[in-house]
Amino acid sequence: MQPNEKQPNPLGTAPVGALLRKFAVPSIVAMLVGALYNIVDQIFIGHAIGELGNAATNVAFPLSTSCTALALLFGIGAASAFNLSMGRGEKKKALHYLANAAVLLFLSGVVLGALTLVFLRPLLVFFGAPAGVLPLAMEYVGVTAWGFPFLIFTTGGAHLIRADGSPRMSMLCNLSGAIINTLLDPLLIFGFRMGMRGAAIATVAGQVVSAALVLLYLFHLRAGKLTRGHLRLRRQYFGYAMSLGLAQFCNQMAMMVVQIVLNNSLRYYGAQSVYGESIPLACAGIINKVGFIFFSLCVGIAQGMQPIASFNYGAKQFDRVRKVIRLAMTAGLIICAVAFAMFQLLPRQIISLFGDGSAMYFAFAERYFRIYLLATFVNNVQPMSSTFFAAIGKPAKGTFLALTRQIIFLLPLIVIFPLFLGVDGIMYAGPVADFLAAAIAAVMLLRELRKMGRQDGAA
Repeated sequence: MQPNEKQPNPLGTAPVGALLRKFAVPSIVAMLVGALYNIVDQIFIGHAIGELGNAATNVAFPLSTSCTALALLFGIGAASAFNLSMGRGEKKKALHYLANAAVLLFLSGVVLGALTLVFLRPLLVFFGAPAGVLPLAMEYVGVTAWGFPFLIFTTGGAHLIRADGSPRMSMLCNLSGAIINTLLDPLLIFGFRMGMRGAAIATVAGQVVSAALVLLYLFHLRAGKLTRGHLRLRRQYFGYAMSLGLAQFCNQMAMMVVQIVLNNSLRYYGAQSVYGESIPLACAGIINKVGFIFFSLCVGIAQGMQPIASFNYGAKQFDRVRKVIRLAMTAGLIICAVAFAMFQLLPRQIISLFGDGSAMYFAFAERYFRIYLLATFVNNVQPMSSTFFAAIGKPAKGTFLALTRQIIFLLPLIVIFPLFLGVDGIMYAGPVADFLAAAIAAVMLLRELRKMGRQDGAA
């Protein structure tokens, strides 16, 4: 049923706090589901195969990050363009953004999956796979690559659904696949003794189901019915949407580059230490994914903020824009403070969830947790600020902030610090980069909010 054209959009009239809860909670669940795919596999693989299995999933993780990058480029970019258009009253144009994004989400997954399968071995070697880990990584990625079109379509499509005003459906699409993956993992890994291949098959099965639900919803949008004309790719629509999603895309691609450099550095400097090649690689993979769970909470809040900020900025209701970013930042600060306490006080307990290991394995994991994630309590500032600038139609600032932590600071520090401190240098690079990125983001955000305050006062 079509919404009443004369009825005001709740994004511009409903209480901001209630709107943020409505949109952020499903978005958080969706982000956690994405993290859960990797965490669930990691837990079962860790117990079934051990340290080498954990190292193999870490080596494969850059490919998952590249899928997320493409999903955000088209998905959150089109969602921002859609909500900005709706805020300006351009409803007919808005549907083109969603339809073009849906087509490009699936096609980009097909291309990425095909390239991965063709260049599988050299890619994994490039990602840092030692000789003992490479066969397990190839077995795992050789299956999961077939699911890339469905993973990207689901992840990006969830943003389109949320932008259309259905955050709960967005959550359901992601959650259904995660549940299927969680149920199939122990069955295939332990029951059918399929090991790495079983974990991969369970993952792809969940992604296919989620993608089917997203596709079903897109044919029943609240904003209107999609036609063949909407699905025809046009640069004026997908180009603008991509410019708004570029910040999130760059952030994810920066993460992928850092992961690759990090894996190779851990392997190289680990071999020169008492830990060896595999222990740092396995521990870092687990710890980064655990950290990503809490990072996902902040990103989920930021993505829940996006349609509210976009619509009200387009409608020139700047007081509501300022309020939603303040609420999002406060929630993110609380989450990061809790994560910081857990990482400092409970590292042994957390790492034990992913299987057993040697005394050296646990010693490295505890140190890595406490040092590399030392600045967790400020990790919400940079991703939320980056998303905010993209949401209000200022992609250049959002893209710059997306690059600060990963590319501008962390990447060079991962290269420089180990020259003097060995494998410990990799650990200390993390908090230094976090502090610097948070400081720059805070300054830029405060300036933008003051500018909005002056515009609101002059209106």
